[in-house]
Amino acid sequence: MQAVVCEQYGELPAVREVADPACPDDGAVVAVRTTGVCRSDWHAWRGHDPVPLPQVPGHEFAGVIARIGSAVTGFRVGERVTAPFVQGCGRCEYCVSGNAQVCPEQHQPGFTGPGSFAEQVVVRSAETNLVRLPDAVGFVAASALGCRFATAFRAVTVHGRVSSGQWLAVYGCGGVGLSAVLIGVAVGARVIAVDAQPAARERARELGAAHILDTSAGIDHTVHEITAGGAHTTLDAVGSPGIAATAVRSLRRRGRHVQVGLLLGDQAMTALPMDQVIAHELEIYGSHGMAAVDYPALLQLIGSGVLRPEKLVGSIIGLDRAGAAIAAMDSGTSDGITVIEL
Repeated sequence: MQAVVCEQYGELPAVREVADPACPDDGAVVAVRTTGVCRSDWHAWRGHDPVPLPQVPGHEFAGVIARIGSAVTGFRVGERVTAPFVQGCGRCEYCVSGNAQVCPEQHQPGFTGPGSFAEQVVVRSAETNLVRLPDAVGFVAASALGCRFATAFRAVTVHGRVSSGQWLAVYGCGGVGLSAVLIGVAVGARVIAVDAQPAARERARELGAAHILDTSAGIDHTVHEITAGGAHTTLDAVGSPGIAATAVRSLRRRGRHVQVGLLLGDQAMTALPMDQVIAHELEIYGSHGMAAVDYPALLQLIGSGVLRPEKLVGSIIGLDRAGAAIAAMDSGTSDGITVIEL
């Protein structure tokens, strides 16, 4: 099959002929129809999040089941499906309790094994990780769900507990940040979108952000002025020590910060204003995707038109342009999601 292969960190990935994947007894092989280009792919390509090399990137995908394992009874060949970027083992206490996104034995396409920038991709423990797509949800919309949109949905609605009328400040308006903006607006929040790129800010405005701000000095004070006391919930959707600290300082008392953007390597030990965390009784969460068991509620909102992730798509490209799309993330955030269509 054709697949994009990363041979060395920082070296432009290219399309190669590779062997078709084997189908695990408890898994499935999905014929990829669409797959998103995510900033996490960029982190892996740059070596910030080291992966085995050579590697096929890609973890946000939708497609059709091409082969099914002998132990799988709940799905069949030909069904339209997607899957979370974290594939749980299906057996541990976390998977059994519905929290496969933190499974200790998790598999991640594009990171721990070959990903979805290919004609086919493996989904392990299919009964735990496959998500059947309703007819109303197209492949382009579904390919945004496996990482950015699902992560943002859980970050905003579960960890952030954002409700109608509350203030949500989103720092970084790339794929996951714009997803958070769209979801926040859908639940009735008043959204402040912060980004250094004018195009990204304008996309956030188009998606319903009440205020758009540049990443200038003292932005936390500006947020406090706009909200008369600080945001109820903040998200760092970039992954920056400075932005994370600023986002926490932007909270009102008893507010909630959700860290979505990756903080890796030397940046993992990040200093936050813990004096304010204590004095203001702030809550800080990490958000690592969403388990397949939680997808039905999200898919229902998409199918009904309340949420439209396809509005986040900035461009649709072919597999041959995938490497260049990853490398383009060197320049920072974009004005929307890039989707590869096969």
